[in-house]
Amino acid sequence: MPPRHQRLQRRQTLLPHALSLAIVALAAEHAGAQAAEPAESAEKAKLEAVVVSGQGRVQQLQSVPIPIQVLGAEQLKKSGAANLGDLAATVPGLAMDATQATQPSLSLRGIGTLDFGIGTDSPVGMYVDGVYAGKTGGALLNFNDVKRIEVLKGPQGTLFGRNSAGGAISIVTNEPEFERKGSALLRLGERGQRDVQLLVNEPLNADLALRATLVSQRSDGFTQDAGTGQRFGGDHSWGLRASLLWQGESARAVLSLEQETLKQNARPAIGLVPLQSGVPPFPADPASYANPLTTPWRNDVADQGESRDYQGATLRLSWPLGGWLAGAELQSLTAWRHFNSRNRQDNDGTANPALYLATTNREGNTSWQQEFRLSGKNSLVDWMAGLSFHREQARQGADVDSSTTALDTLSGNVLGLPLFSTVNGLIDAVGIPGLNLREQAWHEQMDNRGAFRAVAVYGDLIWTLSPATRLTTGLRLTQDRKTFSWSNPLRSAPGLDAQLAALDAAGFFPGLVAAGALSEEQAAQLQGAMAGNVLIATSGASTAPVERRQRWHDASPRLVLDHRLSQDLMVYGSWSKGYQAGGFNSLQVNSVYEPEHVRNIELGAKGRWADAGLSYAASLFQYRFDNLQTLQLVPNAGGGIPAYQVTISDQQAHGADLDLRWQPARSWQLFANVQWLDQTYRHGRSSLGHALDGQPAGAPKLQASAGFEHGWSAAGGLASLRLQWSHQSATRCSEESYVQGLCLQGQGWRVGGSRQRLDGRLAWESADARWGLALVGRNLLDRREIQRVWYEAAPLGAAYATLARPRSLALEARVSY
Repeated sequence: MPPRHQRLQRRQTLLPHALSLAIVALAAEHAGAQAAEPAESAEKAKLEAVVVSGQGRVQQLQSVPIPIQVLGAEQLKKSGAANLGDLAATVPGLAMDATQATQPSLSLRGIGTLDFGIGTDSPVGMYVDGVYAGKTGGALLNFNDVKRIEVLKGPQGTLFGRNSAGGAISIVTNEPEFERKGSALLRLGERGQRDVQLLVNEPLNADLALRATLVSQRSDGFTQDAGTGQRFGGDHSWGLRASLLWQGESARAVLSLEQETLKQNARPAIGLVPLQSGVPPFPADPASYANPLTTPWRNDVADQGESRDYQGATLRLSWPLGGWLAGAELQSLTAWRHFNSRNRQDNDGTANPALYLATTNREGNTSWQQEFRLSGKNSLVDWMAGLSFHREQARQGADVDSSTTALDTLSGNVLGLPLFSTVNGLIDAVGIPGLNLREQAWHEQMDNRGAFRAVAVYGDLIWTLSPATRLTTGLRLTQDRKTFSWSNPLRSAPGLDAQLAALDAAGFFPGLVAAGALSEEQAAQLQGAMAGNVLIATSGASTAPVERRQRWHDASPRLVLDHRLSQDLMVYGSWSKGYQAGGFNSLQVNSVYEPEHVRNIELGAKGRWADAGLSYAASLFQYRFDNLQTLQLVPNAGGGIPAYQVTISDQQAHGADLDLRWQPARSWQLFANVQWLDQTYRHGRSSLGHALDGQPAGAPKLQASAGFEHGWSAAGGLASLRLQWSHQSATRCSEESYVQGLCLQGQGWRVGGSRQRLDGRLAWESADARWGLALVGRNLLDRREIQRVWYEAAPLGAAYATLARPRSLALEARVSY
């Protein structure tokens, strides 16, 4: 082993021991310091009030009759999370695959979509400062000066809009302040991790303040290509955000500009068929799959990688009104977003030319959003009305690359006749020298364009029926107009075409027909097979775009009744409806899907036991989701390459949420979140055509997260230890789960099993909180999880897996003024 790798291995082995020794040392110091602490340190401490804006108003969390989990700035900082994908395990009910930053998948309470196409939207809306962030290349950005994250469970269509039928995630960033401050954070860790965060906040005069932040994420990756030695699974991105606040006597304006650039290796495809030459057995036997956690792997896609260039601008205005609207406030939100992204990756998990399959997703998007909101409050009603406009221009290109060598494997497996080898044999028999139809590049593509417009008007009123009882009524009226086009040209294979032209010039196929070696029909079939599309399954290739225009309307109401039984206990019941606009399958020409609808009933309670420092929130829910659109990899009935198609199902679920926070003393904080979910298909068919009615829809029954934080005086400052444990029960497998690679039992490994995770942070900061040091550990138990098995190359006899990140440890230094 090279000396550099030996040193890296020693560091990876010693770091966990260093964490243990540090905990023991600080615990010993804590024991001595604790004896000297005054008795009042054990007194009960009041829990801090948590502020949220999920209902379009600034409210106390415990007074909002919606199930919301809030992640504050301190919690985000202590977790060491770079983006929302790093936090999914700590939010029960939230599932996110962030292995591809430009193609993330997101679900909440079991509702989501794996679709990476621009023709459909996610039923879980993601919003940054009220601006819709979409679901594709621009949805998953690294955290940059985030104040809090609000995860709102259940339909949020009345306030957030059509793209939140299954819930909403609201990210709120910090605004400039009229106070001079700044900070810097450096985090160095295993596998070349080097994260930087810089912040400067400056008041420019009595009315203007500027805030600027920079974040940079770097790491080398956690797995290595056995052939090239190149590391995969790392990060390479940076982002800049600048905000300007103008504060007049009453009106205010905030202008924010942001930029993020990402350029890193593609996700690694860990091959499950270890053969690196020749043709593997077909069909592949899953019992023979290699363990992706231990087997060496190789990829062979040239110019692989994932990149994105993102820009955004947001202007928020607010001013009070006079006259007959005295006491009301008018707000305006204007936003522009633009990004270009590219993701090219290996889809067979090998470096075997006989199995070569690669895909590239190219995406560009420009969106504009304008929203006006008028709000006010009196002794009878807290009211709000709004008007929203959204416009989006999107383009996407899906490229599939292979070779005639791999297509020979495909035709041999499916038809029992390796097409190009067979023709090569005929060429040799005829005696035409210098021609070889194998080893030629083969390319197919689908290009899409979308123009989307949405207009909505909404209102939300919180009526005070009595000092203890409130009734909330809300309604959003939405109109969606969408134009979508497909262009699926004939395959491109210049080298092959040159050789086929030589065969035509020699009269090859007519000569075979004349000699009786082939019939005219057989000759035409061979020529057609070598000239037609086989990788992108569609209703027919077309050089001219095929365009569709659709329009949909919806009314999404909500009704909530809450009653305060005492000063510290509120109970509520709600009924709400969510709407997801119809859409198009970007990989299936001329396909249209009707809107999705969800109806949700919720019963809940929120309260606190002030003397004990305990607060809690609990809810019972039941929903019915109709016409849910989910992207599935559907096997080709003719045996060819599987095609991604949007399948439709009706689903239902009931479950419960529990959120606890307990601060028994000033130095102790404990927290726990639990979700129990029973989700099943009402109606639906699997990708194999079988009925799914009554089968589980895949979401695990139980997700939980719990932990504690303890602080004590040490070395003239404050030391703290934070541990957070997360658990997810096994995937509830159906026939579709096995087809999609979400459930599989291998030799010594499993996909879809239960998951455990432990994160920790051991920190010290100075008494004035100006600087500090920390040791941050993520996935401390080093649970190696296999996220999924992928079967795009199944007709070639290949499959691959993707992996979650292993344990990571990092040292952190922070300074502020």
